[in-house]
Amino acid sequence: MDLAPARGAATIEEVAARAGVSRSTVSRVVNGSTAVSPSALEAVRRAIDELQYVPNRAARSLASRQTRAIALVIPEQTDRFFGDPFFASIVAGIGEVIGESDYIMNMLIASDDASAKALGYLRSGSVDGAIVASHHTSDTFLDRVADVVPVVYGGRPARIRSDDYYVDVDNVEGGRLATAYLIERGHRRIATISGPPDMPAGIDRLKGFHAAMTEAGVTPVAVENGDFTESGGASAMTRVLSAGERPDALFVASDLMARGAYEVLREKGIEPGRDIAVIGFDDSAVSTAVSPALTTVRQPSLTQGRHMASVLLDILAGRPAVHATILPTEIIERASA
Repeated sequence: MDLAPARGAATIEEVAARAGVSRSTVSRVVNGSTAVSPSALEAVRRAIDELQYVPNRAARSLASRQTRAIALVIPEQTDRFFGDPFFASIVAGIGEVIGESDYIMNMLIASDDASAKALGYLRSGSVDGAIVASHHTSDTFLDRVADVVPVVYGGRPARIRSDDYYVDVDNVEGGRLATAYLIERGHRRIATISGPPDMPAGIDRLKGFHAAMTEAGVTPVAVENGDFTESGGASAMTRVLSAGERPDALFVASDLMARGAYEVLREKGIEPGRDIAVIGFDDSAVSTAVSPALTTVRQPSLTQGRHMASVLLDILAGRPAVHATILPTEIIERASA
C-alpha cells in the first residue's frame, strides 16, 4: 500500500530521489523490511532525516502486519495458463516449497482488465509477498506491486530494477544450443519461430538463435514471431513456408508452438523429422506426445518454481537472498532432428 505522507511534508518519491534508490526500497525501509542492502538502508535513513519525511502511522502499522500468505500472479489469459504445461510445472515447484512452509498460496490469473483487480488485492495488505510466474513488457502494474510487497519474478523482468529478485533459465544459451545443434548436423536452410517480442524469454531465445547463425556464417531462411501457443506456432509456420525458400531445419521457441508447426507441415506434405528437422524448447509433456517425439531444449521449470519460492521465503524471513538466479538448459535428443 502507499505510505501517505503528512500534509505538506516530503513525498516518498522525493525521499527515493534524494537517496538515489527506488520507491520500493524506501517503502521497505519504512516498513522495517530487512531485504535492503546496508548502503541503501543508510542512504534512505539519511534522506528521511534530511527531508523530515513522516509516513502515515496507520498505513505503516497495517503494512507491517504479517498475513502468512503469498500471491502467485500469472499475467496471462486463462486459456493460455491452463493450456501450457510450462505453468503446471512452475506451479508444482512453487507449491512444493510453500507447502513445507507456514505460508499459504493464493493464485491470481491477472490479464488485461483483471490487472486492476489484482493490483487492488495485492495492495490491500492481504499478502506478505508475491511470485510473478510470467510477464510482458506491457505489465506495468507489476512495478506498483513491487513498491508494496517483496516480489520474485519467474524470468528476467523486462525492466530490471536494482532491488529486483528473479529466477530465470539461460534462454540465450538455450537458443544458441538449439541452433548450433541443427548447424552441426549439416543444416543450412534454417528458420525459426520465435517467442513473443514483448517477453524477455522470447527476446533471449531469438538472440541465441542469431548468435549461433552469425557464428556459423549462416543466414536465416525466415524469422517469424509466435506467441508460445499451439495456434500461434501454426500461424507462424504458415508464414515461414510462404516466405520463399523452404527450410530444411526449424528452431521453435516452445514445444507448444512446435506442435502447431507439425500440423501445418503435414498439411503441406512435409514430414517432421524426415523432410525437415525440428527442435523445440521446454521439454514439456508435449515433446513426447507428438510424433515423431520432439528434440527440444530442456528448461528446468520445476526447479525454477522451487527456487522462486525459496528466494521469496528467504526475503520474508530476513535471510540473505540472491537477486538473480540463472538455471542451465540442455538439449534432449529425440526423433525430430
